[in-house]
Amino acid sequence: MNHRPALEIEGLQVDLPRARTGHLTRIIDGVDLTVDTGEIVGLVGGSGCGKTTLARAALRLITPTAGKIKILGTDLSDLDRKSLRDFRRHMQMVFQDPAGSLNGRMRVSSLVAEPMIVHGICKGPEAHEKATSLLETCGLAAEECDKWPHQFSGGQKQRVAIARALATEPSLLFCDEPTSSLDVSVQARILNLLRRLQQERSLAMVFITHDLSVARWLCDRIIVMDQGRIVEEGKTETILNSPQHAMTKLLLEAAD
Repeated sequence: MNHRPALEIEGLQVDLPRARTGHLTRIIDGVDLTVDTGEIVGLVGGSGCGKTTLARAALRLITPTAGKIKILGTDLSDLDRKSLRDFRRHMQMVFQDPAGSLNGRMRVSSLVAEPMIVHGICKGPEAHEKATSLLETCGLAAEECDKWPHQFSGGQKQRVAIARALATEPSLLFCDEPTSSLDVSVQARILNLLRRLQQERSLAMVFITHDLSVARWLCDRIIVMDQGRIVEEGKTETILNSPQHAMTKLLLEAAD
């Protein structure tokens, strides 16, 4: 493994306003975590525990209240807006709802080519050629690459979303419950795809889920969150075979 972690978070705090009152509520409360290159870490916990907020803050999609976030050794707070935009190619996210993350007015080859063009990786025909190749790597046939998003099933849309996330050749990939809306057989194929791509590209991956059976199969290490804090972490088999915290035990019961 690379001795420089892909992700380092120290003392992360996120306060967000409540929808009705506008009063600030602490969503993330003093979180520290590290993810190494080539490692898949499961970020698990019940609904509303702060998993997605943590991911969005780590990628600077929202601004943390306090704490330090380093990606590949670069402190994101040191970057101005343009530098942060340029640096985003190194960190990407696959969202839970692929339909909501894909622009329905663009053909899927253009959707995957767009990040390459924006980040200056390649342009024109070369970008579209690379996009088609990446879509094929993610399990779509070449003749399907000029279709519109609405012409695909949920599982196929998630393959497009994964291809788009990988288009910038990131080192760190967050996956926010990317299989939760899919049926079981499609889930398994998407999980197999993510594991294969992660291994081929030596990606660091943070896989967000409430399903410990998925985490058991996919992840090297598990981090359990509850009420905005990390309450337990360790190697997957250790956590799942000998859970210490009540939240871990609750999630295990739900997975049975």
